[in-house]
Amino acid sequence: MNTREIKVQKQGWIPKKERIWVIVAIIIGASIMLWEIKGLLQLSLTTLHSKQFEHTFKGFGSNARLALFFVLAYYVLLRVIRLRKLKGQAKVKKWLSTLLRFTRKWHTPAAIIAIAFIIVHTVAVFMYGFKFDFSNISGLLSLLVLLPVPISGLFRYQRMDRKWHLRSGVAFAILFLIHSFL
Repeated sequence: MNTREIKVQKQGWIPKKERIWVIVAIIIGASIMLWEIKGLLQLSLTTLHSKQFEHTFKGFGSNARLALFFVLAYYVLLRVIRLRKLKGQAKVKKWLSTLLRFTRKWHTPAAIIAIAFIIVHTVAVFMYGFKFDFSNISGLLSLLVLLPVPISGLFRYQRMDRKWHLRSGVAFAILFLIHSFL
């Protein structure tokens, strides 16, 4: 079989070199969701409406925020490494390219785990009591914009996305930052 025939053969949705880490991240994310939601469902009504529970669901959001900053670091490093100011800086570019490879390898697994924390955060907020205020509305909007990001990421692997993954990801990042810090 020559190389042209090998390329023609249908590949899976996720490349082989990333498949194991994506599967591990899915298992970890599903475990986090099941474990935490099971724990949330066992809480009493008085606990659900306390300040302590508010800190609990904000903790889930903080965990998601940390993972999302790592996910977004891939795009930031990609932009920084292309800057013209770094043209003669071989050592800096080499260091940045090492970081870029690391963030690229862990971009998808970190995103999957971040989505798990976002889902737990959303469930906990609805259990606490959803109010129509700026924080909750911005969080709901960012959640709606997040929905197409993983789907377009799958199409990205197949080079069929026409930059939808990047565009929807940037839109989510803006809404997520508004929700997190305002």
